[in-house]
Amino acid sequence: MRFLRLEDVAEELNVKLPQIRALIKSGELPAIQIGGRGVWRVEREKLEEYIQARYAQAREEIDHEA
Repeated sequence: MRFLRLEDVAEELNVKLPQIRALIKSGELPAIQIGGRGVWRVEREKLEEYIQARYAQAREEIDHEA
């Protein structure tokens, strides 16, 4: 599946749906809106890029603390 529902993204990241919506609103997690009914989708590749960026940020913070 190329696109994920926000509920699927929240489940995969083990967070609540409002947090996913906040990430999208801030631009931190790219998403697209389909139609005019507020249906949002996140491309699986973009989710993986987001996760990898968070890993890089965590490594940077750990290195900075050491």
